[in-house]
Amino acid sequence: MIGNIPGYYFRLRENGALVFRVESENRQRRLGMEPIAVANLRNGEIKPQGERKLTPEDNAAIRLWIEQRQAGQAQRECDDALRLADQMNQIAHWAQTRAKDAQLEAVSEHLLLAMHDLRSVLVRKKGDRLLRQGGLASEDAAQNAG
Repeated sequence: MIGNIPGYYFRLRENGALVFRVESENRQRRLGMEPIAVANLRNGEIKPQGERKLTPEDNAAIRLWIEQRQAGQAQRECDDALRLADQMNQIAHWAQTRAKDAQLEAVSEHLLLAMHDLRSVLVRKKGDRLLRQGGLASEDAAQNAG
């Protein structure tokens, strides 16, 4: 079957995973997967399944998975934002060079509202960061943020 079988399998579900302990050493030479816990990515909580007691190794493996999964999701979110910037550039080019009046009429309000919302959030968050860093001491800095 598989050469190196991991000790744990994480079945993804919304906001976490169902954790299985993978067992490959049994009489029938079959792969066994025993559900041992539910891992919550949002709050980092690990709930054992049923009356099961998790070993320190179980907890360590699950915590490592949570950390790696959260880091991967954070990276994907940044990648998504950068892809969106690329798409916005492509839409601007399309709108200027190829879009027909009817097409622009169909999408303009949606795009304008979404861009206004995004801009408002980004400007507010940038202002918050500057205030926390003590960098919003002058009106010039405030004007540059907006």
